[in-house]
Amino acid sequence: MPTKRIVSEYEKNLQKTIDFFKNELRTVRTGRASPGLVEHLMVEYYGTSTPLKQLATIAVPNASSLVIKPFDASCLKEIEKAIKNSELSLAPVMDGKMIRLNIPPLSEERRRQIVQQVKQMGEKVKVTIRNTRRDAIKALEDEEKKKTITEDDRDRGKKEIEDLTKKYIEQVDEIIEAKTQEILSE
Repeated sequence: MPTKRIVSEYEKNLQKTIDFFKNELRTVRTGRASPGLVEHLMVEYYGTSTPLKQLATIAVPNASSLVIKPFDASCLKEIEKAIKNSELSLAPVMDGKMIRLNIPPLSEERRRQIVQQVKQMGEKVKVTIRNTRRDAIKALEDEEKKKTITEDDRDRGKKEIEDLTKKYIEQVDEIIEAKTQEILSE
């Protein structure tokens, strides 16, 4: 039974890694407005760093702009400052009790840079998957040394782990390809 537990734990870790990767990709600029572009920005709010998504609603009125409406109008200046200080290269426009962000179209060169960034992020995820695989296989070998599983169980577990690794690495490649198409097709 420890073999199934180890393989199951391994698969849970892989799924968490994929979910994290998908979430990270939401912050990558594609040329199309998306709340994920700014919701992670940290805003200094009454002396505490707070994610923007906890301070305001972020709406997408059209494909090339975002509207940020803070719950507390007194933090407008702090939100504007956080956007200006971010790496997004966006100019916030104060509009009464909200901020408008116009998302300019990306140049071809910038699109290619972003695609490279996405591929690098994907490679890091693959390394994480392989490191997790190594740990799972080590756990199987430790269980065999303790005599809680047989050599056959260990080998079966290794095969399951290899199959899962292959499946999740293919999934990462598919995610990278989809994001690449999204970036280049804008």
